[in-house]
Amino acid sequence: MLELDGSYGEGGGQILRTAIALSAITGQPLRLYNIRKGRRSEGLAPQHLKAVQTAAHITDARVDGLKLHSTELFFHPTCIHPLNGEVDIGTAGSITLLLQCILPILLHAPKSSSFTVRGGTDVEWSPSWDYFEHITLAALGQMGASVEAGLLMRGYYPEGGGVVSMKVSPSHIHISPREFERSDAPIAGNVHSFALPSHVPERIRDAAATFLMQHGHPAHIALEHTRARSVGCGITLWSGLLGACALGRRGLPAERVGRMAASQLLKEIKSGASVDVHLADQLIPYMALSGGGEFVVREITEHTRTNVWTVQHFVDVECTIERTNELYRVCMST
Repeated sequence: MLELDGSYGEGGGQILRTAIALSAITGQPLRLYNIRKGRRSEGLAPQHLKAVQTAAHITDARVDGLKLHSTELFFHPTCIHPLNGEVDIGTAGSITLLLQCILPILLHAPKSSSFTVRGGTDVEWSPSWDYFEHITLAALGQMGASVEAGLLMRGYYPEGGGVVSMKVSPSHIHISPREFERSDAPIAGNVHSFALPSHVPERIRDAAATFLMQHGHPAHIALEHTRARSVGCGITLWSGLLGACALGRRGLPAERVGRMAASQLLKEIKSGASVDVHLADQLIPYMALSGGGEFVVREITEHTRTNVWTVQHFVDVECTIERTNELYRVCMST
């Protein structure tokens, strides 16, 4: 049985999601201890619990320690089968983080999966739904993954209730190493809002577009007046495999929300990177499973280092990180 210290590196949900996914795919039983050790609320939170429950259902896994606030977990998968029906996180827990755990597994299922997920689509400390759809899935598509995703309803904090649809085709035999190259794609984006005056999303859009234009980058940013259970708004911007997002909140001026996202994206564009700092850590498990790959990123985050450490316990791959000027080239190979 493979044993991993869940407090290593980033020490949060990242190790849990990656380790469970790779345990399921490789068939290696896993003991994960010190889960989220030292966090304000240690152990499994509701969204982590649902991710492991769903992975266990997909793999007919034997699991011990599957309870709220548990800091130790035993996971023993036996097979992989498709997922159909609905996964309900039950809170505003992040849908995109749950998908980080189960999507790699479903790409290795023998048949296609078709399911919905209910929870938070646009919440703090996680990729927005638009980021997942336009950046994460675009990158996986370049590697050969076949995934269709659709937004049915937004889910903001605190009520959640967002719904997305997913269709995942078996793709593991088609996923291949990829050298991700820089793209000069035009900037696009989306501003979404619910139960707010129409001038709020308009100000977010205009502030982002003005900031980018002042730096020589025109952008086409759409407005989406959406359905949700809670008041909320946000913006996601993207250019190729570079992206940025920001959420509105009470007391935060709309103009600041727009400029936050725009300045984040501009930093990525000006760096010359091929992928942004958030996509980098998401790609690591897929690169390991495909046997290699390469990208250039402006910063190596603790999430990325933690994912590299985690995958190397399951898959026999080498990862080199080479600094060139102000960028980092990450190469993975067998």
